[in-house]
Amino acid sequence: MANAAKDGDTVIIKKYANRRLYNTRTSSYITLDHLAQMVKENIEFKVLDAKTGADLTHTILTQIIMEEEASGEQMLPTSFLRQLIAMYGNSMQALLPSYLEASMEHFRENQVKLRKAIEESIGANPLAQIAQRNMELFKAATAAFVPGAVQAAEAEKNGATHADDELAALRRQMADMQQKLDQLSR
Repeated sequence: MANAAKDGDTVIIKKYANRRLYNTRTSSYITLDHLAQMVKENIEFKVLDAKTGADLTHTILTQIIMEEEASGEQMLPTSFLRQLIAMYGNSMQALLPSYLEASMEHFRENQVKLRKAIEESIGANPLAQIAQRNMELFKAATAAFVPGAVQAAEAEKNGATHADDELAALRRQMADMQQKLDQLSR
């Protein structure tokens, strides 16, 4: 999904000869992990060589992918990588970047649609409604057999337990007794 950020919104990252990356917006050195997180948060950035000003963004993004593939669960199948390598020098090489970009955009759109459809279907799902009704019946049965259990569970859910209520009542009683003792001592 392309970010429609203006150049003023693009974070400039400078890469120094010692391979260190410097975020000019936060005035701090960062790692490739930081850049990967920025990608996930859809923060637009550009990596420039500190000495020459050459744009190194593509190289750095490729390096992030290589590190992710080497350290985590591999996402790119070997057959895909072989086909991708075979496309270099091919007459179709110029078309591949726009095709891959469009494919990824469609994948993201479908992912959002699927997530939304799942969320909407849960509300209209008869099984979810039955589960909700069963929970209500269970609460009613619990209340009938163990008086106060439902209220205690709800109080605990809201952060206030029965013990907290008892402690607060004891404190009030102690304060009342202290007040009466003070009145008697006068």
